[in-house]
Amino acid sequence: MKTTILSFSLLVLFFGLSVSAEQSFETDLIKTSAGDLKITFIAHGTLMFEFNQKIIHVDPVGRYADYAQMPKADLILVTHEHGDHLDKKAIKSIYQDHTKLVLTATCAEKMGDGIVMKNGDVQTVAGFKIEAVPAYNIVHEREKGVPFHPKGIGNGYVITFGDKRIYVAGDTENIPEMAQLKNIDIAFLPMNLPYTMSPEMVVEAAKMIQPKILYPYHFGDTDTRQLVKLMEKHPDIEVRIRKME
Repeated sequence: MKTTILSFSLLVLFFGLSVSAEQSFETDLIKTSAGDLKITFIAHGTLMFEFNQKIIHVDPVGRYADYAQMPKADLILVTHEHGDHLDKKAIKSIYQDHTKLVLTATCAEKMGDGIVMKNGDVQTVAGFKIEAVPAYNIVHEREKGVPFHPKGIGNGYVITFGDKRIYVAGDTENIPEMAQLKNIDIAFLPMNLPYTMSPEMVVEAAKMIQPKILYPYHFGDTDTRQLVKLMEKHPDIEVRIRKME
């Protein structure tokens, strides 16, 4: 009987380790003046940054990762309240005593806690300069006169890592405010209709922002090859495709 129990226990342990090992994601390493920035591409609009032994989670959502197995957060950024971006359970799984949670007013109503930043706010949180910028629809509507993402509710974020400025756009179209973003090194731009942008709209956004590296994300079934082809006319911007459906 003891042998059977031991064998069963080892099987459970092995299975648990196997499941954990299967949770692997693509990563990129970006050199900055203050050390390496590691970007982990989870899925959809969900990202993780590691910098100087600190962890930043962006829009952590449990359907894209087992957050009980993910690194605990020093900083969490939430762009807006939709269920594919705000997941209370996932946030609780990575939250610790010193974790800072930055979100919108609508998200704070659902979470009951956090540092509320509105469009235009700039704060230093957990040692990082965070800029909240607009994210909204102009063209695409849920119904007549009701955009999928109304102006003034959601955020994009610009995060500074050493000498690098990273723009995570959230759910948005190619809005005029993007022309005001300066010195963006890396831009994450959403690309799925009807909720965010078409490849053509992403190109227009990239032309305004002029990032050194463009990552389309949140792209669903959109064929990323369309964007790569369109961006051939803009060789100064490097397009990197990662698994971010």
